[in-house]
Amino acid sequence: MAARRVACAAILGAVCGMLAAAPRPAKLTCGSCHREEARSQPETEMGIGIELPDAQEPLKSHPKLTAEANGYTYVVERHAGQSTYTVKDGSDSLTLPIRYAFGVRNLTFVLEYQGHYYESLMTYYEQIQGLAITMGDERLHPHNLVEAMGRENDEHAIAACFNCHGTGGVSQGKLTLESLEPGVKCEHCHEGAEAHLRGLQAGKPAAVPKKLGDLAAEDMSSFCGQCHRTWESIVGERLFGPRNVRFQPYRLANSKCFLGNDPRIRCTACHNPHEKLVRDDSQYDKACLACHAQGQTVAASAPKTCPVSDKNCASCHMPKVKAPGSESTFTDHYIRVVQAGEQYPD
Repeated sequence: MAARRVACAAILGAVCGMLAAAPRPAKLTCGSCHREEARSQPETEMGIGIELPDAQEPLKSHPKLTAEANGYTYVVERHAGQSTYTVKDGSDSLTLPIRYAFGVRNLTFVLEYQGHYYESLMTYYEQIQGLAITMGDERLHPHNLVEAMGRENDEHAIAACFNCHGTGGVSQGKLTLESLEPGVKCEHCHEGAEAHLRGLQAGKPAAVPKKLGDLAAEDMSSFCGQCHRTWESIVGERLFGPRNVRFQPYRLANSKCFLGNDPRIRCTACHNPHEKLVRDDSQYDKACLACHAQGQTVAASAPKTCPVSDKNCASCHMPKVKAPGSESTFTDHYIRVVQAGEQYPD
């Protein structure tokens, strides 16, 4: 009996020693299970969102940019891994570091001056490979260097900017930039993802985040509209005219084919948020023909089929519109039969 106890103790000790020496399981991430999404999403425009000083790729390839507007001269320069933004009025100048460049192809800078945040009056536009007035600021007429540098954002507006372009930079409506991560991370859209991971890591039951793919078209439009602007917000702020072409949920909701309960007109029917934006119009034909094809129906009525073509639908029915006062062109998500010479429809 004693010998058996000694043998059992020896075996138990050996097993415990092996367990103690065994490496702990690696920390789980969303990519542990969702490998494909975790691989592609960080490279998307949403996944990048904000370029910090060590990134800011367009400024790396254009180390000195200049422009003039409203009697002021602007210079954006890159030195030793840092970018600066300078505005001059002929007798004086103001230079600030570019800590936050919002965007990917087009970069608008958020500048900090005397404890306040400003949206730069100049934006880098890929289309012209240079600087031009920031979209929406074309009507501003600055009276001094500070006003010429940029438009001051109040606490609510700047928090909204960082909340949509980054993750962890806003808490309870207040900026927490010390914990900012550039771009939209999983938790940003998939509420509860962090708690889900902690539960799995601890080997406990973990609530699964709500599946966004189950949202109805109208609910998804409202969800995406938290950053891309909802129909209600555009109407409430009276942002009418061509300047609202960049607010896709509002434009889409005006379309005759937008039915709130039809999954074929949801945002994700055309766009995979985990992949880079597809810019080839022909790649969207399948989504169009899901409704506008022989034998397909929307609700109780059959939609018309196009008498011209069943290819490159978006090139005709979703025209490209240049936002006024800017160098940016957007695809109008108001799906319709476009008439030659028609005024911009609201």
